[in-house]
Amino acid sequence: MVRIILDTDIGSDVDDAMALALAMRSPEIQIEGVTTVYGNVDLRAKMARKMAQYGKRDDVRVYAGLNRTLLGNREIWMAGHEGDGLLTEDDKLAYEDRHAVDFIIETVMGQPGEITLVAIGPLTNIAACLIREPRIAQNVKEIVIMGGVTRLGDNGMHMRVVEHNIVCDPEAASLVFNSGAPIVMVGLDVTLKVTITEEERRRLLDTGDPLNMALARMIGKWFEFAKEEISYMHDPLTIALLLDRTLVRTEKMNIRVEYDHRPQTGQTIATLDPSGTVDVCLGVDHARAVGLLMDRLIGGRVGSAL
Repeated sequence: MVRIILDTDIGSDVDDAMALALAMRSPEIQIEGVTTVYGNVDLRAKMARKMAQYGKRDDVRVYAGLNRTLLGNREIWMAGHEGDGLLTEDDKLAYEDRHAVDFIIETVMGQPGEITLVAIGPLTNIAACLIREPRIAQNVKEIVIMGGVTRLGDNGMHMRVVEHNIVCDPEAASLVFNSGAPIVMVGLDVTLKVTITEEERRRLLDTGDPLNMALARMIGKWFEFAKEEISYMHDPLTIALLLDRTLVRTEKMNIRVEYDHRPQTGQTIATLDPSGTVDVCLGVDHARAVGLLMDRLIGGRVGSAL
């Protein structure tokens, strides 16, 4: 059993919602809590709560976290369609009163070596935890981060130089990567190879399952926003690795985040180091990763009643 806290900026790209759904549909994973970060964390918490309702997982507790960046010096980006296809005006969704940072610190420190932090948004909450309690780095089992890009994989020359989650709060990312905590970095080097299309959206819709149908609606909203019928499964890959680490090929590295005061800075510079604290994903079995995701979401649910 893998015990996780999922720290997410759910709501803009559909992949956060897909990651949460995969975690909820995987009996090998025990979700200790879902924490929201960056921008409208109240809306994000309500989205996570509604997802849990659709998945019939009332045991999943949700905590809102930090809405600004670590230093408050970066503009917040939100797509504008967050909640579309999931929330309605009639929803009355309550989540936990406790702050996400307090919850993360107490949970990790109270159960040393047991809790995996899965960070699939900007790293503001995680950085704040490390500032308040630096021993988090020694007490966490590992931190699995969807973020960054090294351009060291076989698709390197086609990679963008920076990645969204790091760029949103590079100061926080720098602190986390330098904390000494055991980290798995799931960056664009691998996540841009893991995609779903209209075919997968239709398969989810055809199940008649409320959670899958909500995912299908959100995928449709993302297709409209991105003006293409493809979605990269960045965040679900982090959850998939908790189920099968052989999906990826990794190398031990050190990661340095280079940034300055300008927007869109936050490059992750990777240096090979056998004693490094970061396992960087450089290769992925993308077909098997998508297969695992769809099997967990659809298995036994085709034609299920609403």
